[in-house]
Amino acid sequence: MVSATFFFLTFLGLIQSPEEVGDELDDATNERIRQYAEELLERMMQLLLEMEETEKEQSWAHMGALLLSALQNWQFWACVGVTLLSFWLFFLLHKKLEELDDSSDEESSSNDEDRGGQAPVINDALDAGRFIAQSIQWRQLDLTTKCQLVEDLVHGFFFVFEWILTDTFFPVLHSPIGVGSAFEGWSPREDDTVYRFLAPMTAPHGHSFHLEQNSIRELPSRNSRIRVKLECTCAREQDFGNMVCFLHQPEELRRNPEPSLLQTLCTGSYLDVRKTSYWFQQLVKSTWKTLPESGAWQVNVLTSSRSCRLHLIDDTKSTLFVEIMFGVQQGDSDIFLSSQKTEAVFTPDTIWPQSCAVAEMKFFRHIAANAQQDSFHLRCMQLCARILVGNDFTTYMLKTVVMHLLTTIPLESWHRRDFLQRMDDIMQYL
Repeated sequence: MVSATFFFLTFLGLIQSPEEVGDELDDATNERIRQYAEELLERMMQLLLEMEETEKEQSWAHMGALLLSALQNWQFWACVGVTLLSFWLFFLLHKKLEELDDSSDEESSSNDEDRGGQAPVINDALDAGRFIAQSIQWRQLDLTTKCQLVEDLVHGFFFVFEWILTDTFFPVLHSPIGVGSAFEGWSPREDDTVYRFLAPMTAPHGHSFHLEQNSIRELPSRNSRIRVKLECTCAREQDFGNMVCFLHQPEELRRNPEPSLLQTLCTGSYLDVRKTSYWFQQLVKSTWKTLPESGAWQVNVLTSSRSCRLHLIDDTKSTLFVEIMFGVQQGDSDIFLSSQKTEAVFTPDTIWPQSCAVAEMKFFRHIAANAQQDSFHLRCMQLCARILVGNDFTTYMLKTVVMHLLTTIPLESWHRRDFLQRMDDIMQYL
């Protein structure tokens, strides 16, 4: 009962961000708020009593231990959250009703006189249900629009990079792939989203990438190094004439004025994540002014040792955060060895951990293409991600659980009417 009430009121509190209330409330409204607050406090006490009946020891001698246990139990804090979020929802409803009243006043002056400026109230559960149903609007359109905007901007970078890096010995950068919660459609916080991309890399001509496992105990796909080897280009040298085989003519490599991949982005014979990130960051800084978007956006390259992080600010002071990671594809799969961070305290610069980000993004797009229009699976993920902030559960754990449930529970069972049941399923797994 406590869990269901918490989920429901939390959901109501998050369905729509409240707008600011500019004017002070009148006496009648203050009285309603006071009465409503008393009701909420009574409800909170009922919830606490319900918790105590199921969890407390039979002896009053254990009351101290019970209180400590309650403070450590998430259900105690859930009750506090219920109260705060309920206040939030009440002010949201009050503001909405004031707006509806103002709209009615403008349409009919005679109705204004009859009503005497009083705000309408919700008289029954049906009216409240209609209002809540109208308020539950998934902000997918806004998120999709921003994703498209950022994609166009980042692809503009890579179009310039392709031209600059032609016939060089730096890695070949391919079109970046949008990954992460934003491109999967469930970003926990729309206003604080990091738009992540994975840029596939291949070896330049005369070189090749070879994946080597970090230790005997680990699979190559879990934690690997990328060995850079010189390849024989003698046959192509005969065909094109101006191509030199550095493998069989190493002295030409030493005399070559262009920077060598082994000399610039490698530690020993292995591709270095830190050096690759720094090289890419300098590439962004040097090419930004050549893009048409530079007139409308200001870009700040943030310090990062395993990716390129960008802070974009437009003329209206709106901000966007972009992170570009790098990866080497494993065969023809959607699995990459990437520059993303690991959970380890220290990760050597030559280690490239496995990333399933592209495969996960394609999974959610497949689900979205086959789910019905009013499917609520993304909203469940977003709400759970907000609830779990500050806990020991990561969003990746949450995503893993939801992906499992999406493959075991029919998509027809992910509608609004199934919301509480699906939320309970997710929390049970966590």
